[in-house]
Amino acid sequence: MKLKTMILTGLLALGVITTAQAATYDIDDKGAHAFIQFKVSHLGYSWLLGRFNTFDGTFTYDEKNPSASKVEVVIDTASVDSNHALRDKHIRSKDFLMVNRYPEAKFVSTSFTEHGKDIEIKGKFTLHGVTKDIVLKGKHIGAGKDPWGGYRRGFEAWTSIKMKDYGFLMDLGPASQNVDLYFSIEGIKQ
Repeated sequence: MKLKTMILTGLLALGVITTAQAATYDIDDKGAHAFIQFKVSHLGYSWLLGRFNTFDGTFTYDEKNPSASKVEVVIDTASVDSNHALRDKHIRSKDFLMVNRYPEAKFVSTSFTEHGKDIEIKGKFTLHGVTKDIVLKGKHIGAGKDPWGGYRRGFEAWTSIKMKDYGFLMDLGPASQNVDLYFSIEGIKQ
C-alpha cells in the first residue's frame, strides 16, 4: 500500500498524472465582448433600456463537473447608461442607485447547474446596500479558440428583481416594480 501511494505521489509531482481542474476566465469587458443590461417599464407606457458600461469579474468552469463552476461580477453603478444624460443623473441619485453611497453592485454565485446548454446560477446579489438571493437562468453559448491564440467561453443569463426589495425610494407605479437584468458574458481563459 505504501509503495502504491509513493508511486502515485511521485507521478502527480512529475505531472504524469493530472487531475481535472476548473479553468478560470476573466470577463472580457475591455474588448466589449460582455454586457450587463437592464429593462424596466416606464409607467406602463414604454420600456426603458440601459446598461452598465463599467464592470469586472471572473468565472471558473469545469467541463467535467459544471456544478463546481463559480461566477463573481462587480458593477460600477455610476456607469449606468440609459442613453440620456439627465435621466442617468436621476438614476444615480438618492431616488435610485445612490451611487455616492453605494458605488458597486455585486453578484457572487452560490451554485451552478447545467442541463445541456441551459444553465441556472443561484447567488447573492448586492445592490443599493442590500443583499438578496437571486436566480439567473440562461444558456451556455459555446467555447473555443479565438484568432489571437486564446481560448474563450460565453454564457448569457437573465433575471428579474423587485426595486422595493433593494430599498429604492422612487416608486414609478405598479407597472414599474421589476427590473429585468441581462448578462451576456464572454470570458478569456487565464
